[in-house]
Amino acid sequence: MTFMADMGAMKTATHRFCVAPMMDWTDRHCRYVHRLLLAHARLYTEMLTVPAVIHGKRAQLLGFDPSEHPVALQLGGSDPTGLAQAARIGEDWGYDEINLNVGCPSDRVQVGSFGACLMAEPALVADCVAAMRAAVRAPVTVKCRIGIDDQDSEADLDRFIDTVASAGCDTFIVHARKAWLKGLSPKENREIPPLDYARVARLKARRPELTIVLNGGICSIDEAELHLETFDGVMLGRAAYHTPFILAEIDRRIFGDARPVITRGEVLRRLIPYIEHHVALGGRPYNVLRHVLGLYHGQPRARAFRRLLSEDGPRATAGADLVRTALALVEGREYPAAAE
Repeated sequence: MTFMADMGAMKTATHRFCVAPMMDWTDRHCRYVHRLLLAHARLYTEMLTVPAVIHGKRAQLLGFDPSEHPVALQLGGSDPTGLAQAARIGEDWGYDEINLNVGCPSDRVQVGSFGACLMAEPALVADCVAAMRAAVRAPVTVKCRIGIDDQDSEADLDRFIDTVASAGCDTFIVHARKAWLKGLSPKENREIPPLDYARVARLKARRPELTIVLNGGICSIDEAELHLETFDGVMLGRAAYHTPFILAEIDRRIFGDARPVITRGEVLRRLIPYIEHHVALGGRPYNVLRHVLGLYHGQPRARAFRRLLSEDGPRATAGADLVRTALALVEGREYPAAAE
């Protein structure tokens, strides 16, 4: 059984607006929720390591609903041969793009010698990109930082981009912060190193033929529109996850799509059959519902809505009943106790 978001025309294959890959967040259920809110943006999986893709449970890791297109698979790894194999698997599963993570600063990826530490090895990244491009027809892209640790973000970023571009990569998603691999946690690396949008703008000016997508610290659609005057695309991360309804304006404001904006209530109603199917396959409602906790952010009864789903969701087995209860709550109607 397949669930298609009712989005009408074919999705626009573009990087003009993207929702960032986020570990433990942008799984298939999160992406389905996001696709209910916007038709034309590009969605990304959370980072999947090469061994997981090659040896793991592929249906669980790689499966997605067709409504998610255009959707990109983000890979973590540093072995060209393994990355090429994982890229082929991803393309066989139908992903529209294969993205290489060169930006994650966690200890786990450093131990595996991939993620942001690869900023120090542009030649290796170029080899990885060349191997992946030789293995697939889908575009191969790179998500990186402006540098790591004591690198010179001007000269070293230019060297990195030029080297990887020479291997045929023409699209770079640049998180406009350095990653400090020594002394900062992954969370601190998303907040403490200062943003340097001007550095990424100089990169775009120097290499205008490349597609440069800006990532990092963008919190609103107003900011996204401003950055699109300089960059080919923007990527939202935490703001898109914590306050997902801001995505409902993207089609109209970024892509000029005049169709009516979906309501919060309609998002929940469209989730009911999706959740029921997920439960029928052995899943739990909260696998899906955890991704809509912020749907009513800033609205009346938002705190009660979040508390209801947070407290009752993990132990609920009848997801449809819980969704109907939550809808009644936010719409100010009487509602029954959520099903256990």
